Amino acid sequence: MPLSTDSNLSGVSILASTTDEQNKILSPEALQFISTLHREFNSTRKFLLQRRVMRQKEIDQGKLPDFLPETEHVRNDPSWRAASPGPGLEDRRVEITGPVDRKMIINALNSDAKTFMADFEDSNSPTWENCINGQINLYDAVRHTIAFTNPAGKQYKLKDRTAVLLVRPRGWHMEEKHVLVDGEPISASIFDFGLFFFHNAKEQIKRGYGPYFYLPKMESHLEARLWNDIFNMAQDMLSIPRGTIRATVLIETILAAFEMEEIIYELREHSSGLNCGRWDYIFSFIKTFRHHPEFVLPDRFEVSMTVPFMNAYVRLLIQTCHRRGVHAMGGMAAQIPIKDDPKAHEIAMQKVRTDKLREVKAGHDGTWVAHPGLIPIALEVFNEHMPGPHQIDVRRQPERITQKDLLNVSFEGRITERGLRDNIQVGLDYMESWLRGVGCVPIHHLMEDAATAEISRSQLWQWARHKCKTAEGHLITGEYCLKILDEEVQAIRQRLGPKYSSTKYELAKMAFATNITGDQYDDFLTTLLYDHILSM
Repeated sequence: MPLSTDSNLSGVSILASTTDEQNKILSPEALQFISTLHREFNSTRKFLLQRRVMRQKEIDQGKLPDFLPETEHVRNDPSWRAASPGPGLEDRRVEITGPVDRKMIINALNSDAKTFMADFEDSNSPTWENCINGQINLYDAVRHTIAFTNPAGKQYKLKDRTAVLLVRPRGWHMEEKHVLVDGEPISASIFDFGLFFFHNAKEQIKRGYGPYFYLPKMESHLEARLWNDIFNMAQDMLSIPRGTIRATVLIETILAAFEMEEIIYELREHSSGLNCGRWDYIFSFIKTFRHHPEFVLPDRFEVSMTVPFMNAYVRLLIQTCHRRGVHAMGGMAAQIPIKDDPKAHEIAMQKVRTDKLREVKAGHDGTWVAHPGLIPIALEVFNEHMPGPHQIDVRRQPERITQKDLLNVSFEGRITERGLRDNIQVGLDYMESWLRGVGCVPIHHLMEDAATAEISRSQLWQWARHKCKTAEGHLITGEYCLKILDEEVQAIRQRLGPKYSSTKYELAKMAFATNITGDQYDDFLTTLLYDHILSM
């Protein structure tokens, strides 16, 4: 039944049914903790989100992003360095990621990966059950009491030695609408971070590690400053020394790429480095420059990590991190094993090897995989080419990466009918799954998350907006995109037959259709769809 507002928690309400187990996570003390953080910092969060809107308007009008003159002193000062790695974070050569599902957590922590990022963000559909049960799962995981039995009776439990846990809360743009503080939804970032930190930080420290986080989708160093202020207050409230927290920032927006050094500086007491969030970065690039025809990109798989603007982003990230003494983490290998096709499987695994070899030779200190089956490949490559725990102290010739480099889209690539249909198929399939509460989805032998759907609808919008032509000669208009959308939905309906009526494809189609014609464009699909998964 709904948790009533406690007399000591004036202004805090929970608008969802809760179980006794969930109420332990939502204790009065925990709610007091997260509501205090929200009251202190939510006005700043809102200001920074409005700042994003104003900055986007400037870009739409032709003012392209560049390195900030007002923070040049930070970039030019060679004397400062960020914090040393937290206990257990010295060697991060392979990290596995996934949602906060109970079985997933056990398998990931039991894997041979060095660390596991438990994800409340892009690979998690933020239903109330997923988010609050995810907190329960992590509470148990930290204490090594987590266990799971599947319907067939197979039991899962943790080994004595596990991967080191990191947690990714939702981004600044998200709200947790099931919890109101003074009549407004609580910041989802504060909700996810605060509940985990309140319940687990001291236990993690006692076990020899610490509270470690990944921070998503930031667009400026001011947003990093906000996180740092929250970290300091949270540590003070629990009498934990400042600097105990460590946080790795995903550089997955083009605007953040111009402020990498400043982002590390703002978090320097808590920084664990930066990560190349490649798929979200491509999404951000399209989204940010969507009104500019000179930035139209070809099919998604033509935009590799070696094209000019992506290569410059990687080089700048590695150089920046190592200059400041922190890890430069590589991107996601989204491939999954293909059990029924040995030839296709070997091709996919070779792509993983090639990608990881590129990363380690470029200077990355570690990499991401989405499936345990990829861990041996990634480990083999990094073990061979990175004998030490990282490459932070390996000196490379410094180079100057310019605005022109980060915006350079001069490479060959095509927009094809296959690419257009793939975007529609993948976007539909992912959104339908997300609406059912599943945010990590195998599609076309890749483990996809929300970034995939974001790229899909953003490319379609961009192509329709600028009346691009496919390599086959078709003019891409909003009407053409909607026609293909209808065809793909009809194909799904025929394939599923009577089962179609129990899916969320009609709702996914309706939402997808609003964002692929070159007219309406929502900042995030997750905010567009969120109200459809509320438990009210």
